[in-house]
Amino acid sequence: MSSFPALLADIRACTLCAPHLPLGPRPVVRAHPASRILLAGQAPGRRVHETGIPFNDPSGDRLRQWLGVDRETFYDERRFAIVPMGFCYPGTGKAGDAPPRPECAATWHDRLIPRLKNVELTLAIGRYAIAYHIQRHHPDRTGTLTDIVRASGFARDAVVALPRPYTRNLRWL
Repeated sequence: MSSFPALLADIRACTLCAPHLPLGPRPVVRAHPASRILLAGQAPGRRVHETGIPFNDPSGDRLRQWLGVDRETFYDERRFAIVPMGFCYPGTGKAGDAPPRPECAATWHDRLIPRLKNVELTLAIGRYAIAYHIQRHHPDRTGTLTDIVRASGFARDAVVALPRPYTRNLRWL
């Protein structure tokens, strides 16, 4: 088994889905073995791809507001691991960004997430993260996003579903 820094370096150097990415690969992930909260989002947006900083956009501002944390706390890897379902910007789809590429979760998540042994809370943000972090362990949690978010808020485990904090969800909020 490789060291934690080596695993992160391998993820950041990944080009597995390069032929499918409109802007090329630029894996964005932040984590440390001491991380206490896991933020599992969808995939980086265009602005995040450009800067290489996760949630470095208005949705990140909204998420930090929801969490009641400043940027310094949010980007402290010993507090927050940021592990999206797809590490690279997937391009645009019919109604916003395209879904995250499936290669990331299949290749990296089962190697990375078990090594985050100090995580006490996982925030599964959006449909793909919810499916991976909640529904695969709790197949009974089904229905609309509203149903799943509501059910996870009352669950006694450490995984909570959240809607994506981007502008298109303001109506839902």
